[in-house]
Amino acid sequence: MHIVRFATFAAIGLTAVTVSANPPLPSPKPLPVAKRVTKLPEPRATTLFRAEQFGAALEPAAFGFYTRGCLAGGVKLEEDGPAWQAMRLSRNRHWAHPSTIRLVKKLAASAKRYDGWNGLLVGDLSMPRGGPMWPSHSSHQTGLDADIWLTEMPDRRLSRKERENMSAVFMLTKDHLAVNRAVWTDNHARLIKRAASFREVQRILVHPAIKKELCRVAGSDRGWLAKVRPVWGHNYHFHIRLRCTPGLGACRPQKEPQNDDGCSAELDKWYTRLHARLKPKPKQPAGQRAKPRERRWLEMADLPAQCKTVLSAAGKVAVPSPQRAVRP
Repeated sequence: MHIVRFATFAAIGLTAVTVSANPPLPSPKPLPVAKRVTKLPEPRATTLFRAEQFGAALEPAAFGFYTRGCLAGGVKLEEDGPAWQAMRLSRNRHWAHPSTIRLVKKLAASAKRYDGWNGLLVGDLSMPRGGPMWPSHSSHQTGLDADIWLTEMPDRRLSRKERENMSAVFMLTKDHLAVNRAVWTDNHARLIKRAASFREVQRILVHPAIKKELCRVAGSDRGWLAKVRPVWGHNYHFHIRLRCTPGLGACRPQKEPQNDDGCSAELDKWYTRLHARLKPKPKQPAGQRAKPRERRWLEMADLPAQCKTVLSAAGKVAVPSPQRAVRP
């Protein structure tokens, strides 16, 4: 009877299929190839330096350039002194090389004694171990820079809230072409001249309009004006930069300012740019607009090799020293 069935299958053109009692299992799907584990990028230098709350317990030294460097053995400026108050305390940016701290105190005492100032309001110096704090500043990395407000210290102690929220006075006219004589005084010019007179100071950075005013009132004593250089953004404060000398560490010096007072050709170039900014610019289609320039964050590889040692050093807690009179 089985033979008949087979014949029947053959007769209708079908092929007999042998069925096994244990059919083969389907081939397994290939396992996914393991993804290559890539090394995570190193944190940016800004992130690493911001995380440090205290200075490095090393001998004081400035390493690198003002815009690419770090600070060892930094000292913290006291919040209050006989002739100064530190502002924006939450930023923890009142650290600097000891020479910078001495300069700030000396300037404050001199301004109070000779230049009609009740005292100075001190802005950013550096972070505890220096390093990049971009985008707030491109410099202030070696502990040799200091910002001084162009707003006089009041005759009372400011609260912490006031130090965080109080704004410095804007010193220019609306078009930025001149100082605002409703707020600018001769005392401002005297203070900047005083700062430029110190031998250890290499540069004073101010807005071009402030530079122009200083050129106007300088009179015959103009040698100090060579240190005062115009730059954008310094409308509320002026910037002091100390000279990089052998005693400060392995810092890289900046080119010395030119011998001329900077009140002619250089200042004219800045005012050409100022006037260009005032001209209305034609609107361009979205597709034709120039893309904003990408700014590159600094990595540790961009900084001097000593900066790794600065980051890995033990912390140096700032203990404010008793206030002593600073001789101008």
